[in-house]
Amino acid sequence: MSAKHTLIEELIRPVVEGLGFQFWGMEYISQGKHSVLRIFIETDKEKGIDVEDCAQVSRQVSSILDVEDPITGEYNLEVSSPGLDRPLFELSQYESYVGSVVALKLRVPFDGRRKFKGQLTGVEGDEVVILVDQEEYLLPIELIEKANIVPQF
Repeated sequence: MSAKHTLIEELIRPVVEGLGFQFWGMEYISQGKHSVLRIFIETDKEKGIDVEDCAQVSRQVSSILDVEDPITGEYNLEVSSPGLDRPLFELSQYESYVGSVVALKLRVPFDGRRKFKGQLTGVEGDEVVILVDQEEYLLPIELIEKANIVPQF
């Protein structure tokens, strides 16, 4: 995780949690004038996350980011629920979804490939265990660039 990513998360996590939501994770995509800071929030409430929850978090986070100014230049702030194809950021999240199908993209090739799609079978230490075509892979969490649950209908 980059220093900028860590700094932004340290600023917004307490805000999100102070509003009574779980900070699920965030993505910062730097693309010049089209940069995006995407924050995912979760709740224990049965109703889930609604538009007003996202708007409330957006207003509060926006205020903090305006004061602290950790992002230079223009960017769009998006706040949403993780959804059915939820991204996974932390080992504890992977542990919660053992048995689910996941799609992973790595920062660098592992066994000659960067993309994996298969059943998440566990977490061992700081490695994610995924079963792809009857072959098990242990992928270090720090190599994972992006991971999502693949909804099964």
